[in-house]
Amino acid sequence: MNIAYVRVSTVEQNEERQLEGLKKYNIDKWFTEKVSGKDTNRPQLQTMLDYAREGDTVYIWDFSRLARSTKDLLDLVEELTNKGVHLISVKENLDTSTPTGKLMLTMIGAINEFERANLLERQREGIAIAKEKGAYKGRKKIDFPHNWKEVYNKWKTREITGVKAMELLELKRNTFYNLVKEYEEDK
Repeated sequence: MNIAYVRVSTVEQNEERQLEGLKKYNIDKWFTEKVSGKDTNRPQLQTMLDYAREGDTVYIWDFSRLARSTKDLLDLVEELTNKGVHLISVKENLDTSTPTGKLMLTMIGAINEFERANLLERQREGIAIAKEKGAYKGRKKIDFPHNWKEVYNKWKTREITGVKAMELLELKRNTFYNLVKEYEEDK
């Protein structure tokens, strides 16, 4: 069976390029998700790993879609190999069932990890320079929503749950609790 695993990091990103690139491989089963690749704890990845059987081939667009770290990449490949599943990366044109493919996989994984570390370092350096110049202020402060007091009071008296309060205020968890802390310190 031909299986495809497609991943983009955020909801705003588009997986269309990967889908189009993999169509020609007669994919029988697709696993697609929009989630960070920082670790391997991803629902569709785990489902795909459970689904794949001996003799199957998993197609990915490139190794960075499967894992960010060389260790995670090698662990995933080993898991697939132990199950008798082949992995093919279209962009790198590598088949991990060959000795050359395994060698290249290790090298590409290390290069990808190195490039990611450099990108994050450049980002940190850029932010530090911008802060020195006073150009970087961080994230824009979120103001209290117009219905804050009403919802906060219901939450504080346990008329509604925190989840319901966040829903009514249209806030994410961290933002909600940061505003609670700020509000209670100002009282």
